[in-house]
Amino acid sequence: MIGYVTLGTKDLARGAKFYDAIAKEMGIGRMMEDPQFIAWGEPGGAAGIGLTLPWDKNPATVGNGTMVALAAKSKEQVDRIYEIAIANGGTDEGAPGQRFENFYAGYFRDLDGNKLNAFFSG
Repeated sequence: MIGYVTLGTKDLARGAKFYDAIAKEMGIGRMMEDPQFIAWGEPGGAAGIGLTLPWDKNPATVGNGTMVALAAKSKEQVDRIYEIAIANGGTDEGAPGQRFENFYAGYFRDLDGNKLNAFFSG
């Protein structure tokens, strides 16, 4: 149902480095970009993620209760994505671990404060 998710940023170049590192671990790359917007994913694949300078020129803000979940291929990949996020300036919102019987996740925020997680279900 979801085609893609877009998050706002105050600094597209700085944010792009953060998401490039995570995308590389997940085996995907940039699929669209212009001076205001970059999207990562695969055309025709699963939902992608975009990072944008707000089109209305107002400051980017973070949604309270809003989170983007990144589907990992294994618990080990969850750990790597979380470590990559932290190493690239992200902040901890909950270290990787078992949350429910079949749900393993690590939570972090990007450089603009947007909340994400990497998860493995299985």
